[in-house]
Amino acid sequence: MWQNAHDSYMESRVLSADPIELVKMLYQAAVSEVRDARRHLANRDIVQRARAISKANAIVTELAVSLDHEHGGEVSRGLARLYDYMGRRLIEANFQQADRPLDEVLKLLLTLAEGWEGMPAALKPEARPESPWAQSLPQAPLPEAIPTYESHAWSF
Repeated sequence: MWQNAHDSYMESRVLSADPIELVKMLYQAAVSEVRDARRHLANRDIVQRARAISKANAIVTELAVSLDHEHGGEVSRGLARLYDYMGRRLIEANFQQADRPLDEVLKLLLTLAEGWEGMPAALKPEARPESPWAQSLPQAPLPEAIPTYESHAWSF
């Protein structure tokens, strides 16, 4: 029951968050997963360690694919390289069952998260014009020559 309440809270938080808050949440989750991976590594829990590293890697991948290279310039390209590096270190940590790459990724994530936490809440990304592809097409009325049928329920 507690898990359902937590899931509902997180879903509500994600759906109501602005893009900056979403990035902060991703960093928090990645840090948590890397910490869990280190704990599981120390406890020799291979399955849980691998699961935590996979989750952390998925989050880092999500951060990478959400970069806006068109508007982000050199910062975006630099972050892409850093996310790629962290992903490779996470994979290395998993294969080698080593703590050093996890520690390195954790430090990088904490540094980046600190930078995002320092971003003023009032700073919002520029609103971009909506893509014409995202707009729905106007609905034309059906010609009178096409018959319409009442809905009938079918059962087998």
